[in-house]
Amino acid sequence: MKLQDRLDDIKRQFELNAPLETKTLMHQTTEDLVQSGIMEKVLKIGDAVPAFTLPDAQGNLFSSQALLDKGPLVIGFYRGVW
Repeated sequence: MKLQDRLDDIKRQFELNAPLETKTLMHQTTEDLVQSGIMEKVLKIGDAVPAFTLPDAQGNLFSSQALLDKGPLVIGFYRGVW
């Protein structure tokens, strides 16, 4: 199964099973974000990412440029536990 197919299935299941209040809040929040203009500011596929410095899990800073100097860089986003 392709990733997009799986994501579409998850969305369908959410729409079928989530409480109306939850769906309404989610849709309104999404619309608020779109109306804010944020979509014009986000990186698109193929865009270059600006250089950055971030802390690792132990608080040590690392720079994207230092990592790129060693070779290709893959960035993963972890939402964490809320």
